Amino acid sequence: MTLKTIKRLAAQILKVGERRVRIDPEQYDKVSSAITKEDVRRLINDGVITVKQKKGISKGRKRMVQRQKRRGLRRGAGSRKGHRALKAKDAWIKRVRALREFLVELRKRRIITKNTYRKLYLMVKSNVFKSRAQLKSYISEKKLGRTPV
Repeated sequence: MTLKTIKRLAAQILKVGERRVRIDPEQYDKVSSAITKEDVRRLINDGVITVKQKKGISKGRKRMVQRQKRRGLRRGAGSRKGHRALKAKDAWIKRVRALREFLVELRKRRIITKNTYRKLYLMVKSNVFKSRAQLKSYISEKKLGRTPV
């Protein structure tokens, strides 16, 4: 049998591609004397015919990128995806914190009472006011402050 045929049979037996079958070059004469599939199996058991290891994909570049990202690189304008604006939740958090800070300041300066503070705090929480200006105008409209805000 030709080496090509033996290689094909070996690939079939080993359940790998023909490219991964390796025949020992020093024992070509022994291999070419094989006639049956059983002979090829015997050569495989003897170690004359072996299987090359799979190549796989290197993770070197991936590791390099991960190291750079850990260092804070790759965060420039060209690497960003998605919408540029604040997310709705982040905007809400920012607004609520500002309004609550303002309410605390008003309570400290004794412009509003504790009861009024609590009422307005809950209104801020329930998203009634869109800005500090709106909150100020609400306080003056309803005459909740002791002095003009």
